[in-house]
Amino acid sequence: MHEFLALNIFGFLLIFARIGIAMSLLPGFSAAYVNIRIRLLFALAISFILAPVLASRLPGLPATPAGLGLLVLGEIVIGAFLGTVARVIVAALQVAGTVISLVSSMANALIQDPIVNQQTSTISGFLSTIGVLLIFVTDMHHMMLRAVFDSYTLFLPGHALTIGDMALLVARHVSDSFALGLQLASPLVVTGFTYYLGLGLLTRLMPQMPVFFVGLPIQIVVQISVLFLTLSGIMLVFLSRFWEGLGAFLAP
Repeated sequence: MHEFLALNIFGFLLIFARIGIAMSLLPGFSAAYVNIRIRLLFALAISFILAPVLASRLPGLPATPAGLGLLVLGEIVIGAFLGTVARVIVAALQVAGTVISLVSSMANALIQDPIVNQQTSTISGFLSTIGVLLIFVTDMHHMMLRAVFDSYTLFLPGHALTIGDMALLVARHVSDSFALGLQLASPLVVTGFTYYLGLGLLTRLMPQMPVFFVGLPIQIVVQISVLFLTLSGIMLVFLSRFWEGLGAFLAP
């Protein structure tokens, strides 16, 4: 019985600690519309499949409860780190959608975004939904699962965690995600700036014209048209950056 617990139950729970936390944060898998029982069963199934493969990389059963707690805590931190990185990259679409909403005068149109599970602008919810959909359509969700599996090569269970490097990497991804969001929204930012400049000149030439009532509907129509013309390019750039961001965790 002791051998069974040490080699099977302990190893399975240790793997589940990392994979379960990662699954609760990875884009798409962690969405509010995915039943929590389905997520739990999926994480248990993946842990059960990977247990025989990863058994040789797992440390022995600690002699004290404190050692066991620290070991499990380290696995939880690694799983949370991997899920957070993927989530931060997808957040670039939230930034792009927010910027587009501001420059197109649609920031007040709010909906409940099922991806981030909070109220966001309509454009942000649209871009986030399309982005996660394309991740699954292009099978990039397999890359997320592979990154979790390959993390056992980068972060060996039982070894000391490089918390400083992990925090620095998350900070860099947050900065890059914000910059990527601005880049994705740049076509509409340029269009909006040009439109505002022309509207300002028109106001000077025709002070009696009600600029707000005339210009706002035109602005919304123009920005929506530009969005749909550039949507494919925006998504291609996002998928490319998503692949590059998670590709660093894949074993060669």
